[in-house]
Amino acid sequence: MSLFATERLILRNWRESDRDLFHRINSDDTVMEFFPFRRDRAESDAMMDRMRAEIDRDGFGWTAAEIATTGECIGFVGLHAAEIEPVVPPGSFEIGWRLAPEYWGKGYVTEAAARLIDHGFDELGLAEIVSFAVWDNERSISVMRRLGMTKTGEFDHPRVPDTHPNLKRHRLYRISQEERRQPPVLS
Repeated sequence: MSLFATERLILRNWRESDRDLFHRINSDDTVMEFFPFRRDRAESDAMMDRMRAEIDRDGFGWTAAEIATTGECIGFVGLHAAEIEPVVPPGSFEIGWRLAPEYWGKGYVTEAAARLIDHGFDELGLAEIVSFAVWDNERSISVMRRLGMTKTGEFDHPRVPDTHPNLKRHRLYRISQEERRQPPVLS
């Protein structure tokens, strides 16, 4: 079942046939460069099951991203409750993504995330949406900027272990309902 559509993508719930791709993106060193861990198959399957149940319950979450013309799952893009208190208050929502590397640089994340930001503001009535990434993850930070988000601070991620000091520092970006209505500044 399609939850959301864009010009080139379908954002939908997870299928059994997505398990191999989901495990691959969660265990691949290139994809997980800015994460302190890799998931084995059992951990990846359990995570996908949790994500699927959340989408069944809420109608959105970390949704599978599928190329509309081929039906090929390429990763996920999602709108999800932010779980980084006290950095952002309870009830905040974040936009996030993870794609297989062969789909990077094609605009898929920006396209899907923009659609989900519209959903968050227009259907869910959110006042703002946040996103965050390790301080030197320029690929993700560039997407945040393309989405019209602005940097509002930095923080040490509370769930990144001290054994990975290079991954603790994060940049925090936000976009509000009001900022979204303003035309983007081209520079």
